[in-house]
Amino acid sequence: MRRAYSSLLTALPLIGALLAAPASQAADPVVHIGYIPVLGAAPAYIISQEGWDKQAGFELKLTQFDSGPNMILGLASGTLEAYMGGIGPLMVAGSQGITVKVVASTAVEELVVAGGPELSAEAAKGGSKAEAIARLAAKLGRPVKIATQPVGSIPDTVLKYWLQEDEHVDAAKVQIVPMGIDATQQALLAGAVDAATVREPALTIIQDRLPTVKVLAYGKDMIKDQPGTVLGVTGALAKDHPELVQKLVELVDKAVTLIAQDPARAAADVEKVLGRGIVDVKTMQRALTSPASQFVVDPRRIVEKTKTLQDFQVKTGVLKKAEPLDTLFDASYYEKLHK
Repeated sequence: MRRAYSSLLTALPLIGALLAAPASQAADPVVHIGYIPVLGAAPAYIISQEGWDKQAGFELKLTQFDSGPNMILGLASGTLEAYMGGIGPLMVAGSQGITVKVVASTAVEELVVAGGPELSAEAAKGGSKAEAIARLAAKLGRPVKIATQPVGSIPDTVLKYWLQEDEHVDAAKVQIVPMGIDATQQALLAGAVDAATVREPALTIIQDRLPTVKVLAYGKDMIKDQPGTVLGVTGALAKDHPELVQKLVELVDKAVTLIAQDPARAAADVEKVLGRGIVDVKTMQRALTSPASQFVVDPRRIVEKTKTLQDFQVKTGVLKKAEPLDTLFDASYYEKLHK
């Protein structure tokens, strides 16, 4: 008994120290972000691979989606707090009562129209793209098939804008085929479609494998300052944790700076997420520095052309009405960073 009592006395200081010690530190808050597997979302990959999120006191948890509209379901259900994809689905989400704020751009003019071998050959003969499409449609005896992402997505909207407003293509001469991003790449390579809207690194990969695929229109040719990938956050995250949103915008800005200053290091980060052992780092670096890759963080730069696309979506029936863009954009985080 005396030995047990003595042991207890010896242990008391340790017990007291344990009781007096603060509770174990709470785990870092987690921001679940959905992303589209394109280079426009490179900042998310870089933040994660560099560990900048952990250094900033939170965890950025990435989940891949094949289209923006599918990500909206995650935002609506609360399984996602952030979004890195095209702005089109966010405009649709806003019209459906889902509160999302665009707090940063990541890329502009990233979408291109890539023609398969036959359409590219027709376009090389000269004349307008509408004439090339009409010639190929006549030759094939069917409409020209163009793959893009689902209705409401930025690729779908920009493609239709280019066809209707820029090139004035006869609607009977084209068939728009909606599919996911990976399927679009494979369909163009396999010749299942005659053209496709693609973004990097798909463009570089496709042209490496099939050099007869040519760019029919770069982003600037379709809509200058065309909004590409953006960073959106839920209204709940912005309201409850504005400090996390601020940190996220700051890290996106830091990642874009890294791309500009050290593309080799950035490409290595991107390859680990996007390449998945299939695309090498050198290919990823070429994609990062291609004419189709322009990284811009300032959300104010894309407001005007977002309005253009919004009006077009109303015209084509994707949106019932145009919502005020000041409810969609919140540039205050970027402005605070660059004041």
